[in-house]
Amino acid sequence: MNGAALAAPHYRFPAADCSRIPYGMYLDADIYALEQIRIFHGPVWNFLALEAEIPNPGDFRVVAVGDTPVIVDRARDGSIHAMINRCAHRGSIVQRALHGNCKVHTCCYHQWSFDLTGRLVGVPFQKGVNGHGGLPADFDKSCHGLQRLRIATLKGVIFGTFADDTPPLEEFLGPLFVRQVERLFHKPIRILGYQRQRIFGNWKLYTDNLRDPNHGGLLHMFQITFGIARLSGTGGARMDDDGKHNLSWAAQGGRADDDTATEGYDETGRGDMNITLRDPSLLRYYKEFPDTLTLAISSLFPASALQQIGNTLAVRQIRTRSANEFEIVSTFFGYEDDDAAMARHRLRKANLAGPAGLVSMEDGEAVELVHRAIVRDADQHSVVEFGGRGPIKDQENLISDVPMRGFWLHYCKLMGITPGAASWA
Repeated sequence: MNGAALAAPHYRFPAADCSRIPYGMYLDADIYALEQIRIFHGPVWNFLALEAEIPNPGDFRVVAVGDTPVIVDRARDGSIHAMINRCAHRGSIVQRALHGNCKVHTCCYHQWSFDLTGRLVGVPFQKGVNGHGGLPADFDKSCHGLQRLRIATLKGVIFGTFADDTPPLEEFLGPLFVRQVERLFHKPIRILGYQRQRIFGNWKLYTDNLRDPNHGGLLHMFQITFGIARLSGTGGARMDDDGKHNLSWAAQGGRADDDTATEGYDETGRGDMNITLRDPSLLRYYKEFPDTLTLAISSLFPASALQQIGNTLAVRQIRTRSANEFEIVSTFFGYEDDDAAMARHRLRKANLAGPAGLVSMEDGEAVELVHRAIVRDADQHSVVEFGGRGPIKDQENLISDVPMRGFWLHYCKLMGITPGAASWA
């Protein structure tokens, strides 16, 4: 699938550096349909799941790539497989459970069954009854299995791609983000739980949000008040060579802990910086990495993020539903050697994130506010200039939109858009 038959409206990016983003790119259903082909089914590695979620033969999880339903499972020989969750017979969903353990995946519609590698192994009444009905004599089950994704793993993180020309995983991630995966998954993990959040807005408004460190110290009152991440603190953003992935980070020490920590907030009206928590242990950070990072959000193109907020660790996956709706599924984890106190601490701090989180509940609201406000102005543009115009480069502060532009430049490349012009490839 290359999307050549799909016609997409010509929303012009006035600036070649993507410092102006047409609102229509967030609103148009034809754009959304083309994204499913050129982005999610294109030459990218999509996060699927963690090996720790399917530790035993027969274990499976149902996930999604964009809006394509996918089964990820572990076969009897221990190998990992990913396939589209769609029966070859009539196109029905095959596996309806979100997770579990099974010997075969069986479609409830006509009971066709597929093994853990996706091969079609059972067709009821294939030969009919008493010589009548049934499938043609030359029907070959080996030609009608579940469509497979190519997979690759890194430190127990499972990625999948539909495209034959996707570069090797390590090349796609680049050295910095290979190290970020290795950093979070440096030893065996234990799954702690999940959060799911549905947001009524366009999925790219959330990828913008992930690559916008500027908002973290302005929108999130909990973060500002208690000094988790203030714009006057020590932090920045780092990207891979073509800007498609981004690491937004903040660190202990430096400006965040000195007398200038509240510098710049006088005009924001963001409240009393002297409020204290009755139980400050919620904010305590127990150092567990060799670096000084206390916040590290690695946003991986196209639609996932690795999260460290203090001692809270998670992977977020964006699952698109339409141009106007998406879901975030967060998988929280700790390490196998955590003691009971650390496990409790991680779970308590998990309440910083998610739909009712002390920090990130505002993100979903902000996305919906933008989506509702732009709905009648597809030809107008957002202004993305914090950090300056021009080349995409690493940022040594948190007051920047540059990582957002890196995402959009790579997005335009895959979508066949020439920023600064009106042409589509």
